Amino acid sequence: MKEIVVLSGKGGTGKTSVTAALAGLGPAKVLADCDVDAADLHLVLAPSVLHQEPFISGELAEIDPDLCTSCGLCRDGCRFEAITDDFQVVAEHCEGCGLCDFICPIQAVTMHPRRCGEWYKSQTRFGTMIHAALDIGAENSGKLVTTVRQKSQEQAESEGVDLILTDGPPGIGCPAIASLTGADLALLVAEPTVTAVHDLKRVAELTRHFKIDTAVIINKADLQPSLEQEIRDFCETSGLDVLGRLPYVETFTLAQIKGQSVVEYDPGGLGKLFQGLWNNLEKHLQGEHKQ
Repeated sequence: MKEIVVLSGKGGTGKTSVTAALAGLGPAKVLADCDVDAADLHLVLAPSVLHQEPFISGELAEIDPDLCTSCGLCRDGCRFEAITDDFQVVAEHCEGCGLCDFICPIQAVTMHPRRCGEWYKSQTRFGTMIHAALDIGAENSGKLVTTVRQKSQEQAESEGVDLILTDGPPGIGCPAIASLTGADLALLVAEPTVTAVHDLKRVAELTRHFKIDTAVIINKADLQPSLEQEIRDFCETSGLDVLGRLPYVETFTLAQIKGQSVVEYDPGGLGKLFQGLWNNLEKHLQGEHKQ
């Protein structure tokens, strides 16, 4: 089984649009959206939810008002200011550390498993998709990303599918690391802007650290020719395979308005271009393609 994770280093480079376009090409695959903080692959793929489960991670304190004597030990000891003057727990502030439970002299505080979001198994026109949504203000997005990856692997095994295509989160933090670790290929989507080139270099350093095979697609390629050349020079010196370039056109936006991938919306134009990118991607996985 192969797992391809599409990353960008920053938001707005077209990572999800590229993932949606690739979803309809090549062999059968399981799709995964690991951008759990701001998932949007579903906006293009319109999934029909087949199964959903709450994501439980960490703990949340609860104070029993019938037992509490308002001694103030829990409030004074909480460094996160998660306990109000009338001894209510502010869920958005509580880190689940359990100090209040530990120091309460009459056991008025209890710790409960904490719901942080939900994960879903859905059906799309391109196959099964595993995705999730983190609750507002909730943490542990890295753990939710890991859950999505585990469930997508289980789904691929149950279907006998040999490929997982993952839309990863932006940046290089915990969610990106959780989506990347152990993957077969990191497909980096870069655009020729100053910030995107900077963040491409950062995410490439991350994939190098974890020894993940890495390839690059240049999106919005004609936006700034000098920065596109900088991307190519960086890829050449870093040994990164450039699979191809995508033009800066409004077709991507028009396709999103229609709820389609660009391959569906423009099969004779960008559709053919993406087919070439997919062919290069398969050659790269076989060790044949090199910019």
